[in-house]
Amino acid sequence: MAHFALVGPSETRRPRLGRPVGGSRPAVGGVVLLLPDGEPSSGRRASARAHLGVLPVGRALVRAGRAEGLVGHVVRYRGRGWNGADAELAADAGWAVAEAVRRYGDVPVCLVGHGMGARAALRAAGHDAVGAVVALAPWLPEDDVAAEPEPVRQLAGRRVLIVHGTNDARTDPELSFRFAARAKKTNRETCRFEVHSDGHALRQYAAEVQALAADFALGALFARPVARPVTDALAAPPPLGLRMPLAVGFGGSPRRL
Repeated sequence: MAHFALVGPSETRRPRLGRPVGGSRPAVGGVVLLLPDGEPSSGRRASARAHLGVLPVGRALVRAGRAEGLVGHVVRYRGRGWNGADAELAADAGWAVAEAVRRYGDVPVCLVGHGMGARAALRAAGHDAVGAVVALAPWLPEDDVAAEPEPVRQLAGRRVLIVHGTNDARTDPELSFRFAARAKKTNRETCRFEVHSDGHALRQYAAEVQALAADFALGALFARPVARPVTDALAAPPPLGLRMPLAVGFGGSPRRL
């Protein structure tokens, strides 16, 4: 009975796409789907706070991709829990990709997730429409050594960026490095940046993180030239390209004093 009390409420809800971030576009050339953070186990409704947490990076991407007709949506999960083998947030992310294709047609999709949403983004990357994944402070637990390791085969053929603060006390940066190392063997187009002294929310260097995400995503979706650090990170063998430091002022980001 405890299991049904935990996950039952979310089973009666349906995922949906929020309103277009920054307004709709007359002609859509690409879609960015924003996947908020969540909780390991919960039957509660999706968190409005987590929803708000991914809006800044979404707005930055949509502004940067305006010329190409980039549209963004926050994915409204059925609930806030990953809930073990049910992997509900990943299932909702997969639904969102299919819904974006149904709504906008044959356009490239970038999945951008934070925390548990980053894990969902990585899991849902196998859809043919997905061209890029941006995983911010991903939650990648390794509590159960008997369980299968987090899959990476679905990342083949996509460009993958992982960004993690070195002082993240909620999700272990070392686990995202190990995941990136495995993913790199399957997909050479994988890189990882470390944000020195930043925490889980990546607030201290938010402008740099947003600029990096936009540079990477638009390069992957629309074949734009990317910044030299991104090129170097993608080309460098492990561990160099998976421990790339994010420089202060990346992308000309203004610093708040």
